[in-house]
Amino acid sequence: MTDMMKSSPGAPLVPEGNAMLSNMGPAAYANRPNVPDLTLSGIARIVPLRAAPGFHLDAKSPDARGMKVVGADNEVGGTVVDIWVDRAEPSPRYYEVQLAGHSHTVLLPFTCARIRLRQGEVIVKSITGAQFANVPVVATPDRVTLLEEDKIMAYYSSGYLYALPDRQEPFF
Repeated sequence: MTDMMKSSPGAPLVPEGNAMLSNMGPAAYANRPNVPDLTLSGIARIVPLRAAPGFHLDAKSPDARGMKVVGADNEVGGTVVDIWVDRAEPSPRYYEVQLAGHSHTVLLPFTCARIRLRQGEVIVKSITGAQFANVPVVATPDRVTLLEEDKIMAYYSSGYLYALPDRQEPFF
């Protein structure tokens, strides 16, 4: 691409640094309040199973805890250590992933993952195994805020464009 094309009116903006954390294009998120969503009774709505007494997975649902999490490059990003549930709408919302080679965990949206039962692994097509290390983290281990949720979703969603260089090229 020529310099003129890069600076011409209407040329797309290319974020500098980690585009998946840029808050631009598919990585954009709303600056929502940095407080947890609450149930009608005033308690944190989305919490890990370890902090939700009385909640459990349906016996027919696959339990991903202990499964490896594999990115779009078939590299392991970590292991599922817990499942976060929505107390207002009894359903899983996130997998909590202990990162390979790191001391912290990150959240993986339930809707961004697929379980391969035969292989005993969770597949994530939007980011690579190494990119799990940059997922925005939650400040408190047993709750997620509205702002943190938006940042996490933006990160995974933007990976469909920014995670691999060839994803930014034309399809044909």
